[in-house]
Amino acid sequence: MERHRPPLPRFRSPLRGPWLTSVFGAVLLAALPVVIVTGLLSYAAYGPQFGQAIPGDVGVLHLPWFDWPATPSWLYRLTQGLHVGLGLVLVPVVLAKLWSVAPKLFGWPPVRSPAQALERLSLLLLVGGILFEIVTGLLNIQYDYVFGFSFYAAHYVGAWVFLGAFVAHVALKLPHMVRGLRSRSLRRELRTPTAATRPEEPDPSGLVAPEPAAPTISRRGALALVGGGSLLVAVLTAGQTLGGPLRSLAVLLPRGRNSAAADGGPNDFPVNKTFGVTGIEPGAVGATWRLDLTGGGTLVRFDRDSLAAQPQHTATLPIACVEGWSTTQTWTGVRLRDLAALAGVPEPAGAVVRSLENGPFAQATLTSGQVLHPDALLALGVNGAPLSPDHGHPARVVVPALPGVHNTKWVRSIEFRSS
Repeated sequence: MERHRPPLPRFRSPLRGPWLTSVFGAVLLAALPVVIVTGLLSYAAYGPQFGQAIPGDVGVLHLPWFDWPATPSWLYRLTQGLHVGLGLVLVPVVLAKLWSVAPKLFGWPPVRSPAQALERLSLLLLVGGILFEIVTGLLNIQYDYVFGFSFYAAHYVGAWVFLGAFVAHVALKLPHMVRGLRSRSLRRELRTPTAATRPEEPDPSGLVAPEPAAPTISRRGALALVGGGSLLVAVLTAGQTLGGPLRSLAVLLPRGRNSAAADGGPNDFPVNKTFGVTGIEPGAVGATWRLDLTGGGTLVRFDRDSLAAQPQHTATLPIACVEGWSTTQTWTGVRLRDLAALAGVPEPAGAVVRSLENGPFAQATLTSGQVLHPDALLALGVNGAPLSPDHGHPARVVVPALPGVHNTKWVRSIEFRSS
């Protein structure tokens, strides 16, 4: 077989070996489940039971349905911020892990037994799955859909493919990782300079180079390089969720840095979709605008002045988007539960909020807990000023812990449901 070996690359780095691979693997084993779980929670937050999550019909891949809670108000901000932020931070670690096992990916012969064939198939799904999730996720937060298919459907199915491969890989390799970690002292490696760096002992897995070259960096240097890369990504990402001065550094989240105003006024905070791209006629949000409340048997209609005359409530709440960015502002408006009572449905089982906008997110279904939450609002103002058109004037919904896209802007009607 060696005579027929194709011109595959030869690997000579003296750093590769079970210990370094196990260190990267341990980091990913601790962090990737957080990324996986928060990603699945994001899907649940969209309310697939109401048919408003993408993808819709996922067959056997659907999660148990439950009502997404409205408490704590920062729940979706936390879960989605972790999903996107931690996913980005782990990119250098993933690349380093792939570099450390490159000799196995190019092993020859490619298959020596049925058991190895199954292992390599799981590796193909594992490596292909995580690279697919990273690439499509990065393109999504850049709003660059060059791949020509639904990001949401592909990312969701890809996540399950990766999850299955990840579980199988952990089951197969966990004992090897534990032995690898025990083979060397982390404290000693962190004290070893480049000149004293030596290859690991030869191992059956073939990670250690048979003819290693002279080291050009120590293992502590390699760990510092990867850790520094992750730290840099964290600095360039954290502002999307934390806000403040760090937001200007969030270069990976272009929409999370776009403001609806640039004057430092009450409406000067990030916006995902501006009024200009909706196609709504400007006159529709002017003096002729009306809000229709239904569900109690009789249509109840308000103009903006009569809504402003209702008891107003103020709450400081975040709005968080699936791309990972969020913003916290102080909103003022009429409680949704008060509007439900005015519509004749004092104990609503839910509500459907419809926008003047057309499109897949032109309406959102809310649960009973979301409607009745004391801070759930039909907001008329923000930070002491009326909403700007880009932020949903004349009225928008703001509900604690609800994904940003379902905090419907330019609201035209609310249907309160009694069952």
